[in-house]
Amino acid sequence: VARRLSLRKHPECHSMAGGKAIEHLAQTGNRQQHAFRLPMQQYRNCDFSFSGLQNLVNKVIIQKEKEEGIQEGEILSCVKDIAAAAQHAVAVHIIQRTYRAMLFCIKNSILSSKNATLVVSGGVASNQYIRKGLQALADANDFALLCPPPRLCTDNGVMIAWNGIERLRAGLGVLHSTDGIRYEPK
Repeated sequence: VARRLSLRKHPECHSMAGGKAIEHLAQTGNRQQHAFRLPMQQYRNCDFSFSGLQNLVNKVIIQKEKEEGIQEGEILSCVKDIAAAAQHAVAVHIIQRTYRAMLFCIKNSILSSKNATLVVSGGVASNQYIRKGLQALADANDFALLCPPPRLCTDNGVMIAWNGIERLRAGLGVLHSTDGIRYEPK
C-alpha cells in the first residue's frame, strides 16, 4: 500500500519504511472516509491473508487518482485517510484471527487459561496501532502480551536470514547438495 501510494515521495515520509509511513500518516487520517471490507470473513479459521485487502485499497487509489486527475506515482490529497483505513482494516483482521487462535488453543488445552501469553514480533509488532489493539485483546482475555521494543521488530526476512547464518555457522541442517529436493509453493 505504501509503495502504491508513492509514500517515498511524501514530504513527511521520504526516509521511512512503508509500514512506518502508513502508521505515521494514519495518525492524522480519518479511517472512516474509506471502509475496506475485511479479508476472509467467509472463512472461520485462523489464517491471515492481505491480498484481497490490497486489491480493495488499490481500486480506491485508482478511483481517487481519476477523481483528482493525477497520474500513478503522484500523492493523493486523501493519502492520510487511505493509510488510516488500510491500517485499521489490517489491525482488525489480525485481531480477529488472533482471537480465534487464542480460543482454539484454550478450547483444545494447547494453552492454559492461566498464565497464557501472546507473543507478537516482527514488523507488525512495531506498529503501535496494531500493538494497542492486540494489547486490548490480550487484556480482555486474561493473556499477557509480549512484544519486543519496536527498534527490535525488524523485517522477518532479516530474522530468517540471520537464523540461516547461525545455522550455517553451527553446521545445523546444512545441505551440501540440493539433488533430489523438490520445491513447492506454500
